[in-house]
Amino acid sequence: MLTRRKYIKNLSALTAGMLLSHTLFSGSLKRKVILLRSSWQTVNIGDIGHTPGVLALLEKHLPDVEVRLWPMSVNNGVDKMLEKRFPKVKIVQSEADVALAWQESDFLLHGSGPSLVAARDVARWKDETGKPYGIYGITFPGFYGPPTPTQEKALASNIDLLSAAQFCYFRDSISLHFAEEHGAKCPIMEFGPDGAFAVDLSNDAAALQFLKEHQLEPGKFLCAIPRQRYTPWWELPEKKAKFNERKNARNEEMREHDNAPIREAIIAVVRQTSMKVLVCPEDGTQVKLGKQIIMDKLPEDVRNKVVWKDSYWLTDEAVSTYKQSAGLFGLEMHSPIMCIGNGIPALVGRFEEQTSKGIMWKDIGLEEWLFDVDKPGDIKRILPAVLSLATDPEGAKLKALQAKERVDALFAASMKLLREKLN
Repeated sequence: MLTRRKYIKNLSALTAGMLLSHTLFSGSLKRKVILLRSSWQTVNIGDIGHTPGVLALLEKHLPDVEVRLWPMSVNNGVDKMLEKRFPKVKIVQSEADVALAWQESDFLLHGSGPSLVAARDVARWKDETGKPYGIYGITFPGFYGPPTPTQEKALASNIDLLSAAQFCYFRDSISLHFAEEHGAKCPIMEFGPDGAFAVDLSNDAAALQFLKEHQLEPGKFLCAIPRQRYTPWWELPEKKAKFNERKNARNEEMREHDNAPIREAIIAVVRQTSMKVLVCPEDGTQVKLGKQIIMDKLPEDVRNKVVWKDSYWLTDEAVSTYKQSAGLFGLEMHSPIMCIGNGIPALVGRFEEQTSKGIMWKDIGLEEWLFDVDKPGDIKRILPAVLSLATDPEGAKLKALQAKERVDALFAASMKLLREKLN
């Protein structure tokens, strides 16, 4: 017969066992947490695009993983845009929130960028937490030509960080080879597309309203983006950048040389096809540039079929607009990236000062749509290539979709690896 004392003793043992089982079971089911270090600046829709692209990949391929975003900057309405698209992602900015995220996160993921942008933060994570980290879609080292003594020192430190990572994905093959040649020993170093290819943001209402106001019909216009050798950040008060005489001189020297082929292609499109052209910016300094180097120099018979975007826009509106176009061309990188990621044809013009990132177009099978404006032979190819977007939109679309398919397959493989490293 079960006495009261035995009953209480057995109940206590049963309760303790249940608690232990619950603790072990809960621990095994604890959701993994990734801390994404990204969002480098907000005056460039491409730099903005890195973050929602990687977040979209994590959402698609690792839906059971919790993600925290640790940004450098999400001002100018970018935070609201991200919160709308990714309501489950917590943006950590205060010192207390960042400290808690460091404690709770299992893995640090350095997002896509022009270099190992947050090298200092990665070094701190490595030294202070001992937890794993990975590098996702960067150009390396992020400068061209012989390194200065300061760059040489930073390069050596960054090589050590790459070597200690779980994986390193480089967004162009030249960066991958550079890291290998300089002694990086990470066990997994591969080509991996820029995260901005995965951007799926949209602001269809704003885009359609703009098209209606400027009589641009879906599928019947191309987008064009001008650029200077160096982005004149000193023109934007919020950047608080000092005027750089050397960079400004280089811009003035090459401005017409670099942008004249873009302008000539616009003229040819308007005169030889039924397409219109939208001149638009990727960063805040290109609004004025578009008017000065493109619009003001167009012949009268062309100008009334060319629309100038007279203000900067955010990534969601830009992507929605690009998706309504027949394609894009110019001297920028990330608008073409986001176009291809959404199946829209896009040509890339590049030059030495942009480092090696443009080579990614060759890496994803779009070498015919890559133009080096430092090479006269490449400049001659720009106009016929732009015309082909207007005269053979179906062929151009197919080419874009084939590149997107390759990018998507690479993304799937890298996300599979990330899951393995998490577990």
